[in-house]
Amino acid sequence: MLLMMSALLSGLLGLVRIKYVNFLFGAGVAQDAYRAAFKWPDLLAYFLVGSAASVSMITMLNRYREQGDEEGADRALSVVLSTMLTVLAIVMVGAAIAAPLFVRVAYGPEFLHDARGPLCISLTRWLLPAQLFFFIGSMMSARLQVRKIFIYQALTPVIYNGGIVAGAFFLHNVVVFGKPLGVYSLVIGVLVGVVVGSALLNTLGALRTGLRFKPRIAFSDPAFLEWLRAAAPLMLGVSLVMFDGIFFNRFAANNVGQLTLINNAKDLFNAPFNVIGPAAGTASLPFFASLFQRKLAHDFSTSVGRSVSRLFSIGLLLSAWMLAIAPWLMDLLRGGRFHGADAVETTHLFRIFSISLALWAVQGIYARAFYAASDTKTPAIAGTIIVLLSFPFYGLFYRHFGMSGLAFASDIGIFAQTAVLALLLHKKKLVTLTHLEYAELARAFAAAVVAFFATSYVTRWLPAVSTHRADFITLTVGSIVWGVVALIVLLVLRSKLPAQILRRKS
Repeated sequence: MLLMMSALLSGLLGLVRIKYVNFLFGAGVAQDAYRAAFKWPDLLAYFLVGSAASVSMITMLNRYREQGDEEGADRALSVVLSTMLTVLAIVMVGAAIAAPLFVRVAYGPEFLHDARGPLCISLTRWLLPAQLFFFIGSMMSARLQVRKIFIYQALTPVIYNGGIVAGAFFLHNVVVFGKPLGVYSLVIGVLVGVVVGSALLNTLGALRTGLRFKPRIAFSDPAFLEWLRAAAPLMLGVSLVMFDGIFFNRFAANNVGQLTLINNAKDLFNAPFNVIGPAAGTASLPFFASLFQRKLAHDFSTSVGRSVSRLFSIGLLLSAWMLAIAPWLMDLLRGGRFHGADAVETTHLFRIFSISLALWAVQGIYARAFYAASDTKTPAIAGTIIVLLSFPFYGLFYRHFGMSGLAFASDIGIFAQTAVLALLLHKKKLVTLTHLEYAELARAFAAAVVAFFATSYVTRWLPAVSTHRADFITLTVGSIVWGVVALIVLLVLRSKLPAQILRRKS
């Protein structure tokens, strides 16, 4: 619940960020380049320091903690962090040199040679150092998560989004070398948000728990080798969670503005998704790992099944809300250089993405079930196969259905990934499909359908809107109708979900 509240606050700040960035730059060259600039640093982070770093470290540190060896845990963390920072520093230098090649391959020669290409390369090079601080934060956060301390991680995305908003607000018009900073103000905000919100905050939290950090670079250290063996499959394997954005950006870059529009829709989709998906996945991993390492196989399976069922149910209900209120939510983006036609196109893409919210949420739970069982190879191999099979579909759907086809391809891809992970867990007898709460899923689906139609009916009879104030009124009325109707249907069907959400167990 703490991480969900953090994600909600961060999501609201994210909406402010999207609104303000759209107001300043619109769907044009500057924002296209800024959006595209994240992919090369994010891709490197995915392979070298992303989930592999924290997931593998959580599993290791949890074992040390179960054995009562705090000194060994601190030593392992020190060696892995020091050694990998050395590797990353070298990689980031090479990545800065290779940035033009990546932009050409990822977005095509047309993108590289128009005004977006050179700006994207420059912004990419500014963003690359952020990955060093992300890595520091993820490793320190692993120590905190093992101790079931989530407050620092809860603050991280809030500070990150706040940094971008502050950078745009205070630095956008600041003149440096005779030119306003413009879009570079966003990059400065990113760097400040990462350094303070990720690296500094989590490090201070880890030190407060008694961490004794001693820098030590040792590639042959047993702790580093153990971490590397566990993390390597995740580093080498790929997942649609990362490559989805790379795939649809590749085709959306064909025309100026399209890349901004589809990323706006995805960012707005991520706001509610982050409230339930990553928050639940992050909180669940230490608990799943503890159950598995204590050899409580039945409890492990039922715990994962229960988590998936509840999260999928909540995802269905949120999808109904997103589909019903999308036009008014997207209209809030209108203003400045972001026009009404841009908001309409974003609405359409957002609705297609919204269909798959529940799938995006629970695939993270299934992946973490593998990680908790110290099996990183299976999801890595499965994810790689799905990515390789998915890419042609993005191109095919784009050629036949345009931007809508890219959004539909994303939905189909995440369905395939979620289904494969669930079947593999069942086949390996780690998490049986019989532990899903099918009756609760049916009740949640019924409540979502009724709430969607009720909300759509009521909002249709409200006066047409032309101002943001009217948008807020429609959003408020629609959200109240959705919440009340969904709750009534759940209660009538005797669903356990409302009580489960509100109940706290010691």
